[in-house]
Amino acid sequence: MSDATAKREWSPSSVYGIQLRTRVSVGEGVAVQAASILRDLRATRVLVVTDVGVERAGVLEPLLAQFHSIGLDWSVFREVEPDPAVATVHAAAAAYQEAQADAILAVGGGSVLDVGKGVRVLVTRGGDIRAYAGQQAQPILAPLPIPLVAVPTTAGTGSEVTPFAVFSDWEQQLKVTVSSPFLAPDVALVDPTLTYSLPARATAAAGIDVLAHAAEAYLSRQASPFSDALALQAAQLVGRHLRQAVAEGSHPSARRGMMEASLLAGIAFSHAGLGVTHAVAAAVSGQAHVPHGVAIGLLLPACLRFNQQAAPGRCARLAAALSGQAEPADALADAVAALAAAIGLPQRLSEVGVQPQHWPQIAADTMKSIQLQYNPRPVETADVLALLAELA
Repeated sequence: MSDATAKREWSPSSVYGIQLRTRVSVGEGVAVQAASILRDLRATRVLVVTDVGVERAGVLEPLLAQFHSIGLDWSVFREVEPDPAVATVHAAAAAYQEAQADAILAVGGGSVLDVGKGVRVLVTRGGDIRAYAGQQAQPILAPLPIPLVAVPTTAGTGSEVTPFAVFSDWEQQLKVTVSSPFLAPDVALVDPTLTYSLPARATAAAGIDVLAHAAEAYLSRQASPFSDALALQAAQLVGRHLRQAVAEGSHPSARRGMMEASLLAGIAFSHAGLGVTHAVAAAVSGQAHVPHGVAIGLLLPACLRFNQQAAPGRCARLAAALSGQAEPADALADAVAALAAAIGLPQRLSEVGVQPQHWPQIAADTMKSIQLQYNPRPVETADVLALLAELA
């Protein structure tokens, strides 16, 4: 890399903060600790937030057996859907109050964990969840007193440790993000065995989201030595394990590697922020109901190419982490595109129903995203339209 190129890149901030509000346990079988942890948190009646797929996979049975053995009461809210609607989090909050619960156990993917976060906001603070989202949000400046234990069943969002919750406002065709340091769960039980039954397509979509979290955190203008270390390690784990996790769902080391990657990337982007990939993906999902991970897989290679000129050294280091060997900067986007294709993700917007008539509104919604402030390269409306045209 030339001296001129080096001057175009930034260095991680020498002044930064670290905030980890979640106690995390990682390992095969740790999920069964949920009941005893909730008891230690003085819970007496727990709302279990989940979805029908998790329930049908038999994931809840051993956890609820532990509830029964220690005399802990529970009720189950199982209506969480992918990319959960605003109405869903309100329904879950109503279920919490009807059950007279005093704690939450969220068992599922990022959608389920986000609903668990949203429930304690609504029960504690009241109102509409949309009031706590966006640039004019009502701030959440104090701890939420309802205990929340998160048990992720996918390796994707890192929601078990992040201070964010994302919901779909289908009335406005938008994704809304609630953000507060006090949103993060109290405890996360990261058990790779719970991902063994996850279908290949869901594994692929979640896994590419992990890589996007790592890459965008590393390229962020808010990056720090702390977030850099986590992001690079997460990218390395994805490079080693994602293909095998998709091909062999019950492969122990592949599933553990991806769970660890998701956790590390979640902490990294919680501190560093994200970028244009997530800004556009949220707009695409809002306008065309494309699942989040699928939208990320489509957009990530093109967005990395867009950012490469602003951060060639960092792109080269990401490419090396992903492949395990020295790589030039321009290898990153190609490697990510090849990975997305190899694990069976769509390659074109037209494959998922995104048509040119959607593009102007997608671009307009993208430009409202707070994530653009962290992107290494300035983003204009014309840039977003060009990215969409590239992927038509």
